[in-house]
Amino acid sequence: MTSLAGLLDFSADHIRRHRREDSVISIITAPELIDPRPIYLGATAWVATLLRTVRADQLTLPTPCDEFDVLTLSAHLIGTVGRIIAIAELGSPDSVSPIASEHDADTFARLAEHAQRVWADDALLDQPVKAPWGESSGRFALWGYTNEVLVHGWDLAVAIGQPAEADPTLVESTAEVVRQLIPPASRVPGVPFSAVVEPRAEAGLTERLANWSGRSSRAWV
Repeated sequence: MTSLAGLLDFSADHIRRHRREDSVISIITAPELIDPRPIYLGATAWVATLLRTVRADQLTLPTPCDEFDVLTLSAHLIGTVGRIIAIAELGSPDSVSPIASEHDADTFARLAEHAQRVWADDALLDQPVKAPWGESSGRFALWGYTNEVLVHGWDLAVAIGQPAEADPTLVESTAEVVRQLIPPASRVPGVPFSAVVEPRAEAGLTERLANWSGRSSRAWV
């Protein structure tokens, strides 16, 4: 793959150019042309940094994701990387638990490097795969997991008192796609997203992405 910085610049520029109403390619089709791999790589690098700051006495702290404390959220983040690897290698995440037995930063970083290698084949992006939410392309499966990594990264950061805003380029690119993948009308029973939460006026991009995914931030920031 091309360098992370170069691909991030391309992705952000692509979204800006296709945001215009007179564009030949509308924003509705733009996600089909954007490579999510550098965005996912950047998101996992941010989360790996956060995981390295978790102290043993913080593992039982609650997080904005009600079903997880810090320990199980950390294990779930590792599980998400294992599942995106399984999608690339097996076409389905079903063989990998959503919650890993490990919760440490080294395991997360090692798996993220493995994910980068297995997703290096461009053909995987448009290959039909099974995602947790149903049939998908590899490209949109990666976008879904990129959103999950960023939102759960925000969950982890606010729970342990670390800076909770990821690189704005990562978040802007992801948010443009996620607004289409999980619009407000999609929040129905069985869909793992609550209603969109109105963001605070001063909310940053990552917090707003969490709000779009149904996360309330007012008790946490």
